[in-house]
Amino acid sequence: MPKLQESNLTETAVPLDTAATRFRAWQEMGFDANRCPVRNVLDFIGDKWSTLILMSLAGGPRRFNEIIRAVPDISKRMLTQTLRSLERDGLVTRHVFPTKPPSVEYRLSQLGRSVLEPLDRLVGWAETHFATITRARQQFDANVIDEATGALTQK
Repeated sequence: MPKLQESNLTETAVPLDTAATRFRAWQEMGFDANRCPVRNVLDFIGDKWSTLILMSLAGGPRRFNEIIRAVPDISKRMLTQTLRSLERDGLVTRHVFPTKPPSVEYRLSQLGRSVLEPLDRLVGWAETHFATITRARQQFDANVIDEATGALTQK
């Protein structure tokens, strides 16, 4: 794995006012869970399996067992469920070849290819900030939350 850069928290890719404006617009629409893109789309694409599977398919079509080898800690059941969900969302296409036994290949659809650029930026952000986030978690976990007051105190 390449050496990761330390995060630079002074740089922001999206102006905060743009994110705030978008959030206010969603609030004005009533924050209907069925129309909210974060809850409806990004929540699923952002899960660890979907992201890794999409990235594995970025290099070209793969068969089921090739994806298992590319994402070694995913179970067959979870891979099957995630591929079905990605296919349902139109991000992945499934191609069955008339062989005995039938062989199946998975590919990114045009929509699936369109998500690679923003996904790559998000993954790059995660790589850049991984050490900072790890330290923040360790610092947080070193404290105890007082159940009565909600205050953080040192262990």
